[in-house]
Amino acid sequence: MLLLSISFSSQTFSEGQEQSELAQKISTLKEQVIQLNRDLFILQEELLFPAETQVAVFLSIDSGSFFSLDSVEIQLDKKPVHFHLYTEHQRNALERGGVQKLWLGNIKQGEHEIIAHFKGMTHKDRAIERASSLTFEKQDEPVMLELQVIDAKQDMRPHFSIKQWQE
Repeated sequence: MLLLSISFSSQTFSEGQEQSELAQKISTLKEQVIQLNRDLFILQEELLFPAETQVAVFLSIDSGSFFSLDSVEIQLDKKPVHFHLYTEHQRNALERGGVQKLWLGNIKQGEHEIIAHFKGMTHKDRAIERASSLTFEKQDEPVMLELQVIDAKQDMRPHFSIKQWQE
């Protein structure tokens, strides 16, 4: 009987060891799946948005004292490519210094024009709509554009602009 008990104890130890090894293998597999998922995401981005055709548009707001953003519409070469309607939470995040990636797309090389239409309310509760445009040249490298809403303290009005990031 004692022999049976010892045999049973060693079997239990062996099963516990097998469970530990199995848990370790599962953990290793999970890590490999996560790494594979990252690699696939990067590959997908490179295939869908290759550097020679990639354009990215970002939005920043200086402080929001003179303008409260309701929506932004982006047109590229006179064709609408993106529209975003803002919640109060999103607006607050931007006014605290956040930068939003609005749109990522592909365009051919050459000259292009981007137009951004901004709609919102002034600090005096008046609805306004403004637009800003930029003509830029697309080469082999990705293009990154920033739509900016800047409070001008000297005239107490918002100013809207588009700038191209330089590397």
